[in-house]
Amino acid sequence: MSTLAVVLLSLLAATPSAAFVQPALFSSTSATVRFASKKEVTNGEVTRTKKKDTNGEVAVNGNAATNGESSKDPYSFIVPILGDLHIDPRKMEDYSIGREHVKSIIKDAKSKVGNDNVALVSLGDLGESKNCDHNPDNPFELFAGTSKCHTIAADFLGSFDVPYEVIGGNHDLEGIDEFDSDARNLRNFLKCHDKETPQFCREIAEKTLLVGLCSTIFREATYTSHEVIIDDEQIRWFEDLLKSRPAEDGWKIFVFSHAPPNGSGIRIIQENHVVNGCCWLNHSSEKNCRKFIELVREHRCIKGWFSGHFHLGQDYQDSITFPTIDPSEGPYPNRGSCVFAQTSVMRAGTSRDGRQQSRLLRGTKDGFEICTIDHKNDGKVRVDATITYRDDNHEVGVYAHEDEAYEHDNYFKVYQPQVDDHAYVCGAEDEELCMLTPDPITDETVAWWKLSCGRVLGIVNGMMLEFDKSTLAPLGLVMSHDELAGKQVAIIDSGLEECMINFEEDGMDGADCADTEQDDSREQAVLVFDDDGVTVVQPNDDGSYWRKIVRNKIARMKERRREKAAVEFAQMFLPVRTEEEAKQKTLSTWGPYTTTSGVAKSTGVEGITKKAKELNVYSS
Repeated sequence: MSTLAVVLLSLLAATPSAAFVQPALFSSTSATVRFASKKEVTNGEVTRTKKKDTNGEVAVNGNAATNGESSKDPYSFIVPILGDLHIDPRKMEDYSIGREHVKSIIKDAKSKVGNDNVALVSLGDLGESKNCDHNPDNPFELFAGTSKCHTIAADFLGSFDVPYEVIGGNHDLEGIDEFDSDARNLRNFLKCHDKETPQFCREIAEKTLLVGLCSTIFREATYTSHEVIIDDEQIRWFEDLLKSRPAEDGWKIFVFSHAPPNGSGIRIIQENHVVNGCCWLNHSSEKNCRKFIELVREHRCIKGWFSGHFHLGQDYQDSITFPTIDPSEGPYPNRGSCVFAQTSVMRAGTSRDGRQQSRLLRGTKDGFEICTIDHKNDGKVRVDATITYRDDNHEVGVYAHEDEAYEHDNYFKVYQPQVDDHAYVCGAEDEELCMLTPDPITDETVAWWKLSCGRVLGIVNGMMLEFDKSTLAPLGLVMSHDELAGKQVAIIDSGLEECMINFEEDGMDGADCADTEQDDSREQAVLVFDDDGVTVVQPNDDGSYWRKIVRNKIARMKERRREKAAVEFAQMFLPVRTEEEAKQKTLSTWGPYTTTSGVAKSTGVEGITKKAKELNVYSS
């Protein structure tokens, strides 16, 4: 991609406009703007609030003095955005340094756009998910999600001399020793941060909203507790808000969530978030996972969406994605009118790639800039992308620089299928037999296919993954590397002809053709095979294929306690000499689950399956 890659952000056009270089929206000579009052939106209604400004003066109904000059542009605003803080109270140096960087920017911003057109946003995950020597009475308690965590975080976020907004991430309700329910933990989170609701909405400038969506489930998660779950009430509130603030009326909305929505297209981590089902908002719910990108496509008032969660830096060009792309790079992705941006971290110990960065959002009536605050470079501000409004529904986006992470061009890069790309092997939705991998699978094998039911599966990095059938974003692990290495994959029809088979299995009478008339698609089987045999990859009850392996943390903790008790039992009653020997002789079985680990590494039943095969207890 060229240094100034210009992309037309249009739902109606799949090709970019003619390239041009857009002048910077913010220059040293740009005019400052008037002081606009803070407004909050509750239940979709805008209300003015009484609030002290940072100098102790009270601004009521928008009538307040400003230390800066009056502006001719009431649409100007400046918002620093902090990614995952993961505060460890023993290691505050990076936070102190980062705060000074941001405070300097805030001070300058107030002089340019006025006090009330500046705010700070935190994307959640406020505390470190480990014991931080914070509770002498419980040396095993995790710091994240505790009262002490949120009190310290509130003090930190409140020390930037500007109002702050915060949303919860996947660790912010992790106070499992202090609170016995998500509801109690959430109430404490809201109290510490002086919030009335998990979500927030602030009118930062004329017809410009900052909107935050908060994760509210941890203990009660059906699968991994680290899925970022936006509850149904918030989703309804968000949808109502969007309907009441249409782009046609001039509204511009910037959304903040801890994890990004499915379909955002930003760089993600396959080895952690994808395979464990905690990559996207509401990842494990097919309907709610896709809901957010559907809202983005429908409501072109959404101009930007900021997220954290991955602890990746902002030097990759795909840490920012535009609503459409150059046709030479792939098909039209249909991201409405929204620019998505990944946000890095402030503390070195929490970074996955060594970057320490925050975001800066700067807007005017003409558009907005997305910038990087580089905490490893004395807080230097770098413009990453400039977006110019053509009208209420169309924009032009410009990358301000090439991908600066040259040595990490493929670092954490996850392959994502594209329509008609080279890895689309054969039309499994059309052909009765599709041999997807003519050669044995290796780490370099890349192939994907679409089943007749619309499900999309693919081979990448030696693993089989499922991809969303609408956005083609990766959803989760189907089969792991150890199960696929050296094997091949084929798709065959398994429906109508098979109805003629006379099954002799008890209880199957009359079930030979079950459901065949209820589904217009052909029934198919995904097969993994080598010379030693064939494995049928069965779908889940809901029709999906990716394995929801990891349960919530509370369930896994109980399982580990049972295993610990079993080890103690083994030491008492089995001929073992040490605790380590007892552990080696203690196994677990979970029905569909395979491990107490919070990381999905295998879809086979480790230990118990192997032993059963060795003892030849399986019969055909």
